[in-house]
Amino acid sequence: MVNPYVGILVNNSLYTGIPLGNTKYEAIQYYSDAGKEYGITPCYFRMQDVRIDTMKVHAYIQKGSQYIREWIEMPKVIHNRAIYLDHASYEELESWTQHGIHVFNRWNRYSKLQIHQFLLQDELIRPHLPGTYPATMKNMKIMMSAYDSIIIKQTNSSIGRGVMKMDRVPNGWQLIYPATLRISNKIWRQLSFRRQLPLTLLRKIHNRGYILQQRLPLATFDGRPFDLRISVQRGAFGEWGVTGIVAKVASRKLFVTNVAQGGEVRTLTDILTAEYPSLDQSAVFAQITDFTLRVAKFLSMKLPHLADLGLDVGITCDGYPLFIECNSKDQRYSFREANMMEEWKATYYNPIAYAKFLLDGGTPPL
Repeated sequence: MVNPYVGILVNNSLYTGIPLGNTKYEAIQYYSDAGKEYGITPCYFRMQDVRIDTMKVHAYIQKGSQYIREWIEMPKVIHNRAIYLDHASYEELESWTQHGIHVFNRWNRYSKLQIHQFLLQDELIRPHLPGTYPATMKNMKIMMSAYDSIIIKQTNSSIGRGVMKMDRVPNGWQLIYPATLRISNKIWRQLSFRRQLPLTLLRKIHNRGYILQQRLPLATFDGRPFDLRISVQRGAFGEWGVTGIVAKVASRKLFVTNVAQGGEVRTLTDILTAEYPSLDQSAVFAQITDFTLRVAKFLSMKLPHLADLGLDVGITCDGYPLFIECNSKDQRYSFREANMMEEWKATYYNPIAYAKFLLDGGTPPL
């Protein structure tokens, strides 16, 4: 009996690298290994490879040590690892559902403001949220009167691209911003001002959607703030679980912790042992786990088909969790960088296990 297919929907950049063995940060071999364990065969394709009228797809399938393209029946379950920003793509994914196909993590780019507004509705999550508002002139003045440090970021960006910071200084304010919006940006600029906002800032806010956030009182490691990337996924029984927790420490020069922006990774255990020996580590981990599972479960009630999230969560010096943002396409390589190989591997196994659960007719619990 041939194992059923499970689709992995990918973008062009990953797709073109599959036959060359160059999949960058994605370790797709773990999908294959998980498929062997769960009795299913992963296949890889893009949206344009699908012929929904014939229910066929031109997909890459592993044959021995190679990946070969074949026309196959459209898989009944698909894990979305692609990012689409246009309405036409949203409609296309919806049409697949009308044909009886289950696409989980169907839409994986939600605005930071939308996620914040959802989470505000849960009274137990609300105390963990930073003050967050759309970036308007009125809101800027309100935030400047309420806080001494403000983070300004694009509501639809990821991996720290375009993030700015404003700090109150003795003679007014100081703005720190990247010279470009490229991931590889290495140049950061500073502007000092009193009350009138710099034209540079006003232009950026006007041209793109930004939000304003209270800068959180993050715990530090070696004098540098850190936050946590937490993989939260549905698994073999359809339930949410925490796959792994890795700390991201800001570089000495910057305020952002993203690895792509020069941050470094550590295990939370190492940080707590070195910097916060008085804290009960098991209690800290339990508090973080309970909080992130509550966030995932609450969001899954608002956003259907969620199954694979990367939550950015900070903690205070006493271990209290602080929500930063939700990533619906988790960049998993932080676990690899921290040498947390079992957790990294599990981030690929869990989606396959969940796909098997759905193929067997399982219904995800709330």
